[in-house]
Amino acid sequence: MLTTLNTAYTDTRAADLAWALGREPLPALATLDLELSGAKLQLRLLGASHQVLLEDGKGSCSETVACIAGSSTPLPLGVAKRVGDWEYEFAARVEVLSPGSFAGRAQELLALVSDHPHGLAGVFPGSPHAFTAMLAQRHEGQVHWRTWHAYPQDGQLVATRTRVGARVRFGRPAAAPAEAPANGRTGAGGPTAAPQTPRRT
Repeated sequence: MLTTLNTAYTDTRAADLAWALGREPLPALATLDLELSGAKLQLRLLGASHQVLLEDGKGSCSETVACIAGSSTPLPLGVAKRVGDWEYEFAARVEVLSPGSFAGRAQELLALVSDHPHGLAGVFPGSPHAFTAMLAQRHEGQVHWRTWHAYPQDGQLVATRTRVGARVRFGRPAAAPAEAPANGRTGAGGPTAAPQTPRRT
């Protein structure tokens, strides 16, 4: 499903994205409700990026990736956590593309997501390549989703992957990767954030 988001396209940058688990539902500009083999999933487009709500008989999970005022958790490269009876895995990366490559990639992703029954994409007014897109599926008892957050002013595309599945009860659990920031921010003395670009509110 493709929609135009009814919100102003103002300053934001990829470096301002933050990740959080367990947040309550935030105000959404567009939503898509899915049922994937007994799991209820809601994809939510926020003015400042995305939120996913997952619920089934084993419990619930809420993932938020957004520009959240006052958040101190930058977008990590990778996370592995236990959430109730589930194993939760998250990964993110930032692609930097030339203007021509960015336009082609944006068109490709929007076509992929808008034509998919489990896809939701929102385009911000003012730029056809300023968008947030989400795509979900269930495979072998696990729920997967991917998201893309586009910042055409600086040629940045933030892509995330998430997997939520049943906890492995036998054997040695995998070690959780360090929660290094995907956007290059490492705190005091670390790399500086990217130059200011438009913010979505």
